[in-house]
Amino acid sequence: MRFTDHLAAATERNQSMLCVGLDPEPARFPGAWKGDAARIGDFCASIVDATHDLVCAFKPQIAYFAAHRAEDQLERLLAHIRRVAPGVPVILDAKRGDIGATAEQYAREAFERYQADALTLSPFMGFDSIEPYLRWQDKGLFLLCRTSNPGGDDLQAQTLASGERLFEHVARLAAGAWNGRGQLGLVVGATYPREIERVRELAPTLPLLVPGIGAQGGDAAATVRAGWRARPPGPLLVSSSRAVLYAGSGDDFAAAARRAAQQARDELRRAQAAVGA
Repeated sequence: MRFTDHLAAATERNQSMLCVGLDPEPARFPGAWKGDAARIGDFCASIVDATHDLVCAFKPQIAYFAAHRAEDQLERLLAHIRRVAPGVPVILDAKRGDIGATAEQYAREAFERYQADALTLSPFMGFDSIEPYLRWQDKGLFLLCRTSNPGGDDLQAQTLASGERLFEHVARLAAGAWNGRGQLGLVVGATYPREIERVRELAPTLPLLVPGIGAQGGDAAATVRAGWRARPPGPLLVSSSRAVLYAGSGDDFAAAARRAAQQARDELRRAQAAVGA
């Protein structure tokens, strides 16, 4: 199944545009697991088990695993997701960006070793840094476009000779010349709803991955108003990580995570209904 079809099916089945980010910090684990990096996989699997019927995707951030030499736990986690939630796609958040043979190896890492359904990429080395990943024709690729960090202005908001800002140029390329097989989406931070709306204008049908609600302060309703469209279909994945993962600190942490995920999912659905079908 192509990633876009996989995503559409999960969104419809779970009536959700919530993507739960899996950013495990052992120092914040509950109870006896606190500080134990050997429990990274167990912690994330518990979150998956508690929330998989509420989400349209999971998004593990590779650095949180690699920093603790836990790549083997990441492999087991993705295998676990395929077993318990085969209908939910997995976006590996790695933000890779390199060319040629190196990019080919990163693609093999994501799509063969981890068997992720999609991957985040930095597009700022140009199309030849994207092309090797496109050879996996059933996979999705989310290009950094307008990120939520303040330093994003240093490059992304700069005006080009054409009069476009850099993030607008990236959006136009992703929606046009670079997207021959329909595999591309864009990452746009929830803290910039006006920019989300502008990216949606330029890329009306591309999936938009929007991190930044919850702990980072992005507004869910404003995000949906800016980025979701029913006609033409404009898929939206709104990501929340810490607000779900660390909703509880006791033995009931997974139940607390489920409550937080359900609250976020339902808030997004209400915002979607207000925009209109």
